[in-house]
Amino acid sequence: MHPLLALALVVVAGIGVTRLSRPQLRFPGLLLDLSATGAPFLLLGILVGPGLGLIDHVGLRLLEPLIALGIGWAGALFGLRLEWRMVRRISTRTWLVGATLALPVLLTTTALAVIFARSLPALAESWGHPSLAVGLALGGALTTAASQHGRRLGRRNALLDTVFGAAAVVLAVALAQPHVALRSLLLTVLGAAAIGGMCAAVARWILVRQPEETPVAAFAVILAAAGFSYAARLSPFVVCALTAAIFMSFAPVPVRRAVAGLLTRWEVPLYALFLLIAGALLRPMSAWVVLAAPALAVLRVAVRWVTVRFGLDQVDPVWRSLPFAPPPEFAHSTVRQGAAAVALAAGFDLVRGAPGAILVTILLSVVAAEALAVRTPLTASPRQAEVS
Repeated sequence: MHPLLALALVVVAGIGVTRLSRPQLRFPGLLLDLSATGAPFLLLGILVGPGLGLIDHVGLRLLEPLIALGIGWAGALFGLRLEWRMVRRISTRTWLVGATLALPVLLTTTALAVIFARSLPALAESWGHPSLAVGLALGGALTTAASQHGRRLGRRNALLDTVFGAAAVVLAVALAQPHVALRSLLLTVLGAAAIGGMCAAVARWILVRQPEETPVAAFAVILAAAGFSYAARLSPFVVCALTAAIFMSFAPVPVRRAVAGLLTRWEVPLYALFLLIAGALLRPMSAWVVLAAPALAVLRVAVRWVTVRFGLDQVDPVWRSLPFAPPPEFAHSTVRQGAAAVALAAGFDLVRGAPGAILVTILLSVVAAEALAVRTPLTASPRQAEVS
């Protein structure tokens, strides 16, 4: 099939599924919550690609840059919340609380993933090697949390969870390519800084006088960052997140508002499109993936429960030595995960050229966590979480 025709079919399917993802019929709340994770889009992609073979493998490979764009879009939405004016208001105390909650999840899930990979050769073959890089990627993606419509410090805690998770995935990408590890780290930071700074300068000098061009410029920023990360074999999520953070830190206020509106409006369609194409690229993998995913999700929830139930002062000796108590806003730690976890996992798979076992593992873990969130007291209130 011609790549342009394949692209048209996938776009139409993605828009159609997005429009139909929440019909006006009455379904159980859990079913709607699970559909919001994006699993139906991935299943439709599997049907279009490996299932029916409507798009050949060569055509799908030509669509990989669109996966990078979808991942980068999710990263840019996260980067909107990292602008300097907001980050500098986060106190050292809040950073310590965030680290105390995030690091146990990161370390335990990484360790379990490494144990699984080394104990089950079939699972390790699906996930790929080296096992430490795979474990860090899984642990980093599992550390992220969806931002919640609740108290400000609770939302900031979800933000810090994702910061620590994204940092772990950056390290995993570097470890997956040990011969270019330093280059990978430097290009991630310097490339994002250059693109974000250049686009902010253009916005300050040109877009202020021509505000009608802001949507085109915003799309160009994300496209440039996603294209750079794809060409340099970097995590599109992280590069686009840093680019957006720098752009939003230095661009004029009207431009920032217009860019935020554009990114938010196109969030769901591009997330659906990215999952459709990713699903079509999937190839057979070990059945152990289906068992490992919920095990990782249960461990993540259990570690969160222990941290919150017994108090930060009893879990982290560093926090116990400090003269102040943890803020009460952290009494209900977030369990739900959004697009950030899935995008980080897909970006790691894309860098390695792997068939997507890490993506499937994380998506199944997100679905399992969504199901557990209905029964667990750790769910933030109110229940509805943002996609990213």
